[in-house]
Amino acid sequence: MAAGVLTVADLRSIDLFDELDDEQLARWVAAGEERHLASGETLERAGQGSAGLHLILEGTIQMMSVEDGRLEPLARHVAPTWMGAIPVLTEMPVPGLMRADGDVRLVTIDVDDAYELIVGHRPVFRRVMAQIRPVMSRITQREQNRERLASLGTMAAGLAHELNNPAAAARRSASAMCEELAILSSTIGHFVAAGVSRDDAEQLVALQREALDAAADRTALSALDAADAEDELRDALEDAGLADGWKYAEALAGAGLDAAWLARVQAAADGATEAAVAWVAASLTASGLAAQIVDSTERMSQLVGAVKSYAYMDQGDVVEVDVHEGLETTLVVLGHKLKHTRIEVVREYDRDLPHLIARGGELNQVWTNLLDNAIGALGETGTITISTRQEGDCAVVDVADDGPGIPPEVLDRVFDPFFTTKGVGEGTGLGLDTARRIVQERHRGSLSVASEPGRTVFSVWLPLADTTR
Repeated sequence: MAAGVLTVADLRSIDLFDELDDEQLARWVAAGEERHLASGETLERAGQGSAGLHLILEGTIQMMSVEDGRLEPLARHVAPTWMGAIPVLTEMPVPGLMRADGDVRLVTIDVDDAYELIVGHRPVFRRVMAQIRPVMSRITQREQNRERLASLGTMAAGLAHELNNPAAAARRSASAMCEELAILSSTIGHFVAAGVSRDDAEQLVALQREALDAAADRTALSALDAADAEDELRDALEDAGLADGWKYAEALAGAGLDAAWLARVQAAADGATEAAVAWVAASLTASGLAAQIVDSTERMSQLVGAVKSYAYMDQGDVVEVDVHEGLETTLVVLGHKLKHTRIEVVREYDRDLPHLIARGGELNQVWTNLLDNAIGALGETGTITISTRQEGDCAVVDVADDGPGIPPEVLDRVFDPFFTTKGVGEGTGLGLDTARRIVQERHRGSLSVASEPGRTVFSVWLPLADTTR
């Protein structure tokens, strides 16, 4: 479509200009460029700098967010209306993708001219400013919700990953335990069938207890020593006539049992030697499996406890907070990100640091953002140093990494809303705007950063007095 001659009458229908006279409005006409968009054509892209103020004369512009490559509708701007003034005035990146929903006729005034015109016409400036607070509030709330969901996703993924190993171990141990219990339950029948006397049975029970006590007190051997002990016991079992002796050698050798012990079993068991050896080996194996199940379930319980502590479940919004406990539970939640790296976490804690009265769950979100960014900055190797101290009436937490540092041209922007070093649609940002807002607005503290190649430090200052009221 060919552009016509733009007139004052074209812009008069837009409420932004209700209080301007024709002479004032003519300045806007002179600065504007009329444009036509076909259905589906993109006007502006999320994350990029503003192209200017858009005055929609005909048609509809759909604003959409980009979520991991997916488009989600945010708002519809139906003519006659205006959009884009907030990025012009705040110099923030465009918060969403703007796309024509059907054919659109509009006027675009570039950033510099739009800024001068908005500021130069008080009625227009008042209208724009009246919209900034509710719009920014909606955008901020939406981004906070996204970051909370991202944190929840990180926590859920980490918990699932960390729970999988002990759960799988417990499942394997329980399955193997069933086999050993079958052997244990059939042993008495074998002893009866072999005619084992009461005195011999008591001797076998004593030998079983001896084996269990030896296993409980024994420290693990090196792989080479364990293999040698197993080979020797396997030979002794074969010499005793146990064709399947190899099945029991590992469990018996692991308890430190030898050929002399086996000879005592033979003497007591007589014709039930294999049943007695299988019984003792099953007892040892079952004991080890039970210990594995206990260890696995304790690990799962610890993980669930860490998540409850992380989220301060079953507690109020404002609680007494041990900063070190919050840092440690956050490291547990992020453990899956550290597990397969060579990143070392160094703790330099001042254990005399007083507890804080704070919103514990929100502070843990701060630690999550800082530590997650540090892990991302290091990649596969490096050191993260977490230090705490008291300075005056404040608790200070430093999260430092020895990564490449933040480029100077980026450093001043890391706390900007929606700022990210990732591509469009690849993330919600560094989370640092939310972190600073939690520290400053919710706890009356401060969050700052210093960076150079080889060292980046984020410092959180939190008043020791209750500032949450």
